[in-house]
Amino acid sequence: MDDRIVDDAIAYVREIFAHDYSGHDFFHTLRVYKMAVTIAEREGADLLTVQLAALLHDVDDVKLSPETHESKGKAVSFLQRHDVPQETMEKICQIAGEISFAGTDTVVPQSLEGKCVQDADRLDAIGAIGIARAFAYGGSHDRAMYDPDVPFKEGMNGEDYRKSLSTTVNHFYEKLFHLRAMMNTDTAKAIAKARDAYMRAYIAEFFAEWEGVR
Repeated sequence: MDDRIVDDAIAYVREIFAHDYSGHDFFHTLRVYKMAVTIAEREGADLLTVQLAALLHDVDDVKLSPETHESKGKAVSFLQRHDVPQETMEKICQIAGEISFAGTDTVVPQSLEGKCVQDADRLDAIGAIGIARAFAYGGSHDRAMYDPDVPFKEGMNGEDYRKSLSTTVNHFYEKLFHLRAMMNTDTAKAIAKARDAYMRAYIAEFFAEWEGVR
């Protein structure tokens, strides 16, 4: 395996996400990578597997690359070029396939490494940056910021969640407020507590300003 593989993976995803402004940009991947490494080191996971899975977790995402989502074609192509062993490559692709939130169809990753990467990805969806990403994604997909006549939906399965065209504020109730309780590792659970509180305080302030209370 090429010793430069992590640096090459960083360069690879920088190129792929250079012009993404939906909240799934290169810097999202870099933050997930850094957080996944922090979690992996504290939880005793295999570091290289976590590094590569975190860096490649979005390259075949169904929202961003639907044509390669099932095959994990972009991740496989990169890993094969760097002579990654088949077993490791399969584990990385499995992690990528297990990471996403899918409503009631969301899965818990089978490996500790997968749990570390899923937790890192979820942590980037909450807190101050999570708020910014939610509105960036909503704006880039022509979604209303908030509409009091559009109620949020509970209990959506994966297909319903992917097809939902709800408002950005509803997204907090349909996904983001659930993520703290869905963290896998003790490290992520501790970090999520403060980020979740910040996010909830923001939404409370949002509604107070919306109603003209302050």
